[in-house]
Amino acid sequence: MTAPFTIAQFLGVFAAYNAAIWPIQILAYGLGLLAVSALWSRKPLAAQLILSILAMVWAMNGIGYHFLFFAEINPIAKGFAAFFVLQSIFFAASVLAPSDLRFEVRPNFRSAAGFSFIAYALLIYELLGYWAGHGLMAGPLFGAAPCPTTIFTIGMLLLARGRWVVWLSIIPFLWSLVGLAAALQLGIPEDFGLPVAGFGLVSALIIEQFQTWGNGPIATKTS
Repeated sequence: MTAPFTIAQFLGVFAAYNAAIWPIQILAYGLGLLAVSALWSRKPLAAQLILSILAMVWAMNGIGYHFLFFAEINPIAKGFAAFFVLQSIFFAASVLAPSDLRFEVRPNFRSAAGFSFIAYALLIYELLGYWAGHGLMAGPLFGAAPCPTTIFTIGMLLLARGRWVVWLSIIPFLWSLVGLAAALQLGIPEDFGLPVAGFGLVSALIIEQFQTWGNGPIATKTS
């Protein structure tokens, strides 16, 4: 299935979108850095702050980008908007509803992978886009565009623990598959980091599940 638009139309939408919302991109980066700094706080409000920030940027991506701009060239963009708003609602619900969701920084591979994807979304993604000739204001930017926002979210979810993590990971993983299609069909090199992040998240969740089963009642009884 080929995209119903050209690379020129795709980047043209981003140029118009970035110009229309400026300087919200600066605010989005500030919120991203605030979320990263909150990872080292042990206060319960830190997790709520991170989840609230994720809820805001996903809502903006859904309504601001997909619904109001991307829908002009893509007939299924309004469906994408619905999924992004739904993910925003999931994050908001995880703030309001009692849960065991928390963020932990540990000296392990999962935390290292999480920070790698966060750094990719905030810095490397934009550098690759600039190198590819998209320019800073004519391509996807963190917080305002779906793909770097999703990579950042996946990095945060790799640092999260609790039963909600699996449910919060479904839509970001699905979007990582959409991002792969964009990278292949439209030649957006920075988007190749999206499927890597998506499969990294799924792999981490599967490994965690196997470890949980291994430490369950049966394992405890036979050990």
